[in-house]
Amino acid sequence: MYSTAENTPVYLTSEIRALEAAAAQSLPQPGLMERAGRAAAEIARTLIAAGRVLVLAGPGNNGGDAFVVARHLQSWDFEIDLVFTGDAAKLPPDAVAAYQAWLASGAGILTDLPIDAHWDLIVDGLFGIGLQRDISGRYADTVAAINRLHVPVLALDLPSGLASDSGRILGRAIIATHTATFIAIKPGLLTGDGPDCCGEIHICDLGIDAAAIKPAQGAVIGDNILHIALPARRANSHKGDYGSVGIIGGASGMLGAALLAGRAALHLGAGRVYVGLLDPNRPGVDLQQPELMLREYQEIPALANLNCLAVGPGLGTSPEAGKCVRTALAGKLPLVLDADALNLIATDPALQKQLCNRRNENVLTPHPAEAARLLGATTAQIQADRVAAAVEIARRLHSHVVVKGAGSVCATPDGHWFINNSGNPGMASAGMGDALTGMIAAMIAQGASAQTALLAGVHLHGAAGDALVAAGNGPVGLTAGELCYAARKLINR
Repeated sequence: MYSTAENTPVYLTSEIRALEAAAAQSLPQPGLMERAGRAAAEIARTLIAAGRVLVLAGPGNNGGDAFVVARHLQSWDFEIDLVFTGDAAKLPPDAVAAYQAWLASGAGILTDLPIDAHWDLIVDGLFGIGLQRDISGRYADTVAAINRLHVPVLALDLPSGLASDSGRILGRAIIATHTATFIAIKPGLLTGDGPDCCGEIHICDLGIDAAAIKPAQGAVIGDNILHIALPARRANSHKGDYGSVGIIGGASGMLGAALLAGRAALHLGAGRVYVGLLDPNRPGVDLQQPELMLREYQEIPALANLNCLAVGPGLGTSPEAGKCVRTALAGKLPLVLDADALNLIATDPALQKQLCNRRNENVLTPHPAEAARLLGATTAQIQADRVAAAVEIARRLHSHVVVKGAGSVCATPDGHWFINNSGNPGMASAGMGDALTGMIAAMIAQGASAQTALLAGVHLHGAAGDALVAAGNGPVGLTAGELCYAARKLINR
């Protein structure tokens, strides 16, 4: 996939269009299409030293990029089969020039995939960031045929059929092994179905300083956030220097959720962790983690030394649970709200108003279904535009938000948003969200701002899952309990 030590900017399609327009007025020759095609061709020849390449050129500018790629690869002695699926008379001006340059080289054009041919690499230039409708008919058949070949695929800008802003598959999508994305990263590469489609991402800036033209509202969460969230500890310190976390949840039948959140908070360095349980048959001690201080849920908000309060893991939706949320919102502590705390807020306008009027910081950690309830939408609508959903929840509820899932999207009340690229499918298991809640709360208790704790917690949560998979402990059977230990090991590096 793609990794960075810094917060790499991410741009929406409309912003990329604005960058293209600005660059077209100021960049010397060659133009953007020539630069893009040459950059992608350079990547292609690092993937195979020689051989036969199938180039798919579609009906728009993405097809023009493909013609440029084909021309360069042919000049470097690769054998090229170019399939053009559009109408030359309807191509945009730059794509027409690329089309004519390809013909001028003496090369031919195919209109259908050759039967029983073998290729060493496929270049996907069917559709780019402008695609708005589902792929169907002949194009859907072509995409399906390419995916059946099991040949390495280099996608131009993004895999054909993937929505640039949302990562949603539009009917069908190319499954690429590499993606050469132009100017800057697009959110669809990193969230939703993007991680399953794009393979390894290569950023080709084409000589454009995007940040100088238009600073981005979005970014990839970088590893550097971990150093900001939890700086090195002083030798002369004690547990009181590292904050106290309170957690409320654990109704009958859901005790484990609150305990998992508590364990995660301890493993992320909180000096003290108190867990208030709604289960009337609550244990007096967590035998696996006796350092946790278990209490009746009513006691937690009244504790004098708390630095952060997390509400929701295993909370349920009983009247007692509703009272817990109202009490937490009325308090002055930074809050981390998850699970049923969010469901209760979603159905109660009074709680929503109370949340919006808080003067301290709030972190909300919904999965897509919980996000849908908060916005009065469907889960499908949330997944269709995860960035917009996160930004809207943050704006409406004056909170820092993560919409969890593949490529979790974080958003801040001022409209900035961030995509996380750590994590793996093994983390689709019970208790993972509870562990994340505890990790974020621990960082806030130790002095991190809500934004820093959210970004660092989300990134570390995924990175810990990746470390477990790298060590052979997943993805199948990965559990939230072992994630806490992996996160502790990573943060101590």
